Amino acid sequence: MSGTSRPVELLRADELGVTFIGHSSFFLQVNGRKVLVDPVFSKRLIVLRRQRRPGTVVDQLPAIDMVLLTHAHMDHLDMASLRSVIRATRRLTGRTPEVIVPRGVEDLVERLGFSQVHGLSWWEQIEVQGLKVTMTPCKHWGARMFRDTHRGYGGYVVEGDGQSVYHSGDTAYFDGFHEIGKRLKPEVALLPIGAYFPDSYRSVHTSPEEAVRAFVELGAQKMVPMHYGTFRLGREPMEEPVQRLEAEAIRLGIKDRIKILEEGETMHLSPELSIP
Repeated sequence: MSGTSRPVELLRADELGVTFIGHSSFFLQVNGRKVLVDPVFSKRLIVLRRQRRPGTVVDQLPAIDMVLLTHAHMDHLDMASLRSVIRATRRLTGRTPEVIVPRGVEDLVERLGFSQVHGLSWWEQIEVQGLKVTMTPCKHWGARMFRDTHRGYGGYVVEGDGQSVYHSGDTAYFDGFHEIGKRLKPEVALLPIGAYFPDSYRSVHTSPEEAVRAFVELGAQKMVPMHYGTFRLGREPMEEPVQRLEAEAIRLGIKDRIKILEEGETMHLSPELSIP
């Protein structure tokens, strides 16, 4: 397994921080709150074996205020990782995080020990600990064991004190990106670029070129790619998604707006500085 883990970079409350953990897992710092999205730290998920180490491990994280889960697939909702996060935050503060899930996923997490469980449908909003969280549409599916197709799925826009970041969840390209950008105007877009080959996979996953198109339609300032390089989900070469992403960004003249983060690397936006 390649890659190294490191402690996260902690920022001021007026800075927006995006730390790439790996796959679709991120540590976000929004308006001083600490948020995990789809945290997966496990080395193996049934038949999937991790190819790169997570950019940070649970013991290197600060206390977590909130966890967002985009859908019930095991590479996004990992029970062992969630239990570890809950235990670690309890040790640090005596409390546990809140969790936000799509409607129909509540029963999977309600006994893990979260302080509160919130279920959302597309376009529903909730305020939690000073942050406004909106669940956004996507084109994917949500069943965990194939027959439980009642489970929801989606992405999130997290906003606080003028800071905002969009995590699309797993999704194919669809015509909803423009509406998400128009309604919610996120500064940073976290978009998936892997598991697109064979072409039939694009019914639920974006290719790198489609992810760039989605980013342009969103109107965000910066794009951070995700959903590549950690697990072998598609049949494309592991290094290909980033190569195609960079080529498309160069073709469109927007390479400076694409930020490819190494695992454990933090991108931040402060009021007086542009995103590096």
